[in-house]
Order: sequence, then C-alpha cells, then structure tokens
Amino acid sequence: MCGIVGYIGNKSALDILLDGLTNLEYRGYDSAGIAVNVDNQVELYKAEGKLQNLKDVTALNRAHIEKSTIGIGHIRWATHGAPTKTNAHPHSCNCGRVAIVHNGIIENYKELRAKLEKQGCVFRSQTDTETVAHLIASKFANTKDLAEAVKLASKEIEGAYALCVIHQDVKDTIIATRRNAPLLVGIGEGEYYIASDVPAIIKYTKKAMYLDDNQIAVLTPNSMKLIDIDNNALTPKIEELPWEPVALSKMGYKHFMLKEIHEQPNVVRNVLAGKLRAIDENVILNEVTLDKDRIKNLNRIQIVACGTSLHAAMVGKYIIEQYCGIVVDVEPSSEYIYRKTITDKNTLVIGVSQSGETADTITAIRQAKSKGSHILIITNRPDSTMAREADSLIPVSAGIEVSVAATKSYMAQVISFYLLAIYMAEIKGSVAVQDLERLKKELVLLPQKIEKVLSHKEDVQVCARKFANSKDFIFIARGINFPTALEGALKLKEISYINATGYTAGELKHGPIAMLDESMPVLSILVKGGVYEKILSNSEEAKARNARMIALTNSEDTKLTDLFECIIRIPEIDEMLSPALAIVPLQLLAYYISEFLGKDVDQPRNLAKSVTVE
Repeated sequence: MCGIVGYIGNKSALDILLDGLTNLEYRGYDSAGIAVNVDNQVELYKAEGKLQNLKDVTALNRAHIEKSTIGIGHIRWATHGAPTKTNAHPHSCNCGRVAIVHNGIIENYKELRAKLEKQGCVFRSQTDTETVAHLIASKFANTKDLAEAVKLASKEIEGAYALCVIHQDVKDTIIATRRNAPLLVGIGEGEYYIASDVPAIIKYTKKAMYLDDNQIAVLTPNSMKLIDIDNNALTPKIEELPWEPVALSKMGYKHFMLKEIHEQPNVVRNVLAGKLRAIDENVILNEVTLDKDRIKNLNRIQIVACGTSLHAAMVGKYIIEQYCGIVVDVEPSSEYIYRKTITDKNTLVIGVSQSGETADTITAIRQAKSKGSHILIITNRPDSTMAREADSLIPVSAGIEVSVAATKSYMAQVISFYLLAIYMAEIKGSVAVQDLERLKKELVLLPQKIEKVLSHKEDVQVCARKFANSKDFIFIARGINFPTALEGALKLKEISYINATGYTAGELKHGPIAMLDESMPVLSILVKGGVYEKILSNSEEAKARNARMIALTNSEDTKLTDLFECIIRIPEIDEMLSPALAIVPLQLLAYYISEFLGKDVDQPRNLAKSVTVE
C-alpha cells in the first residue's frame, strides 16, 4: 500500500521525488524517504511520520541533494516493522552502495534473512524489504551487473513486490520490476519516471508503460530496456495516461474529501454518459463481452470486494436480484480466497475495486477465472491489474480520488450496478419495460437531486455539531439501504474514529438494543417504501430505550418531529434508487463531525487508499 516514485534524467531529482510522494501520500503516511546518487555516492534521507518531516530533513541539505539527477523515493504504510525512521524506506545493504524501495510483502523474508545473516549481512531494521537490499547486493558482488542481480534476486523472492533499485557503482541506471504489485514507467524526453500510481507523475508526462508481472525495466537517461525474468527482450507497450494534473487540486475546498463529495453529481453524469442514452433505449455496456445467451443462462452471480466497494456490491446484490431474478452472493475477497472456490462457467464473478489493485480481490478473481467463470470488473482504474485480467469491464469514470475515505468512487460503483442490472434485465426480459424506464428516468434526475442535497447542508451541519462528541454511533436501515447504513458507519469510523456500527433495523432487538441509553445516537434511514413503517417501529423501540434519535428521510410524516432529535431530509426518490442519494448526507455527516473534532480528514490514521497487500 506504500507509494513509490523514481526519476532518472537531466533535471534535479529532489523536487520531482518530493512532488511525486506528495501526490502519493494517500497511499501511506507512516514514514517517507529518498535515495539519491550525489558525487558518486548513494545517500539516504528518511523521516518518521508525515511527508512534511522528510521535506524538512532534505531542506537542511537542499543545495547538495539538488545536484543529483537520479533518485528513488517511498512513502510507507507499515506492514513489517513499526513506523520508525529505521524501518522507513529506502533500505540499503551493509556497504551502502545499493538502495531500494519496495511495495508489497516478501513472504519468505525470514528464510532469506537467515541465509544472508550466515553470509555476514547485518540487518538494521525489522522490515522484509531490507532482505531484498542485501540479496541484490550479494548478487551484484558476483555479477557486477545490476539488472542481472535484480533478476537473480527476484527468482528467490516469494510474495508480492514492486521494486526500484539504484547502485552507487552504476550511477546512471535505475532498475524497476514488479510481481503482483503495480508499477509504471513514465516516459519523457531524455528522462524516465517510475511510480506505483499515476498521480505521482501525471504532472510531468502523459505517456507511460505499465510493467507486467516478472518484467524488468532497465532505465538510463536515454534508454529503456525491457526484459523478462529469463532475460528475453520485450517490446514496451506505451500508453496514454487518462488524467489531467488538475484532478490533484482541491479547487478551493478545504479537503479533498469535501471536493470529491461535491463532484458526485458530475460523476453520475459521467457514468451514465454513452451508456444510458435515452429512457426508451436499451443500456449500452460496450466492454461487457458476456454474450446474451450466457446472460440468459446465468444461474448465479458472485461479487467479491473489500471495504467501501463491498458495500457497493451489497447494493448491487439487491438491484440484480430484484430486476434479473438471479441469485447473487456477496463476499469479502479476504474470506473468499481462503475457502474452496465453488464456481463454474455458468457463474458470473464480479470484482469491485476503486483502484483495481486490491490484492485480495485480484487473488479472488484469479481463483474464479481458473474455474471457468466469466470475470467482470467494476473499477475506477481501467489501467489497473484487475482491469487487465477482466473478461468484461465497467469503468466507473470517477476520476482520481485522493481522499483515503472513498466517496465519489462508491457513488460511481453503485450507479454502475444499476446500469448492469438494467442491461441484464433487458436481455433477459425479466422486468416490464415501463418499470425499467421509470428507473432510468430516476437515474437521469439523480444528479439534480444530489446537487439539491449539497446546496442545503444546514441540517447535516447542525446534526454533526450536536453529535460530534459521541463515543459510539449506530446506523439502522432495512432492505436495500442496509448497505447504506454500513457505508455511513464506515465513513464515520474511518475519519472521526467514533465507534460506528451499521445494523439491519430488525436485528436491533436481537442484542444491540442492550447498548442503547441516553448517550447513544441512533441514525435511522427512513426512505418511503416497503419497509418504511417497519423501520419507524424499530426507531420507536430505540427511542423507548432513551437513545438519541436521528432520521435521514424523504418523508414529511409529522410523527417524525416528536420521535427524532435531528432530521436530515433528502428529496423524493424511488426506494430502489435511494441508496445513491441517501449516502450523500451520511458522507457529509462524517466529514463535518471529523472536521469539528479536528481530525485529519483526508489522511486518517492507520489507513491507506489502495490496499495492495493481503
């Protein structure tokens, strides 16, 4: 989940590295460091904590460091070893000539470390990464060829890695390689950039090559050589990067999260564009290649995802079962991969991931693919590993999402599930045309309704200020909005550190009701429809236990005023589409509570944006 950046060319590397790390800070912020080659000497600069600490360290010696035109950098989300300066990347060998940065997990590092210690290597850190630095150094001592040393070392490494390597004795070369962890090479004029994600380099180049597993890139200022692990020469595939640097600007908002919440009306429009052309026309999903006969014969769908994407998948389950009559199972990828994979060619397996690099979900779809299932990926990154493994793809078109807490990408995933359900229902003929047209009309009107919520935030702000000091929080809902309750709780938990939990309202009395007293806020999602009266009854039960009640509703029912301490209103909307609207005020509630508490909204503790390790 860490961030990697590298540069080799004719410019000073320092600011390019620090700028790249700034744009990767959402991937981890436990510690950071850079390695540069100055006056034929590899030098490491590291700092614990936020990136600003590293910037302060390098500022003390800026004139010296700026002489280097080659360097690698890293921002860390700790897996092995505490987040300390010693454990921060880059790591080096005993002689100090090799420096490496690494994203991933080396599964056999203990065995490698034991072997290297017998050879005389002395370890300074508790990380798995340092093992690789010593291993490469030992290979280089024998071969005197850095690319060969990296290749030989990679054959001994088990696990996932993205690596950038420099060596003091090979002052004009960076080696980059990967296995089950993302890495790309940006291409300039007489210069190359390396990064674990596009934001690090989008300011400098629009052309890049994505490394595939077990490929090794040998970069000098004027050349790029690509080989595989067996030393076979490969032809680089150069691609155009899909985003503009402006996506990394806050555009006047205090936080990226608030900006991204406000981008959601246009995100919905972008997802619908080209797919929902008219109410009376069929949905078009050009990158869904599953043929119509196979869709008609599907008897099961499995959806695998993690975190916020898992909640979007749960909404997808309700929609697909409602409109297509197909059994849908939703499971966390982290659980799916550790049990027997029961799937076949008549099962559609859908993987959902904002980054398209979620390690557990990648493993899950590979397991399902080996059983003959058709793999459909819903992702914000059509350039990602998951997208490249897909048989079918729905790119959600949310744009770069910088804040760690997912908002607009969740919205885009949910809308994509509506489009997929309509698409399959139209092929299967499983729903009356007028019912689908009503849903399509609601989808077209949704951006305006979200804009209305965003322009009338006073109810949310009042509620946030009133409940900001709560230690616990309960969200309840039924039916299609149960995932909304889970996602609302997750958002609050992620960025305010309040212990928030989502429950189906009917389960409240089967245990959780014991927690209710005058200090416990309970937020009820009360959308008019088939379960409205039931949730209202559950809310009354909670009120009778002295809980402090909050309503999120589109109802004008006068009974609500006496029952609820705070009422957050949303526009009228069909119950089936309500999750896409109801989540917006819950995102705002989490945001304002976190802001009132003075928390780091965009970079909450212990979290990283893209979970690229299992």
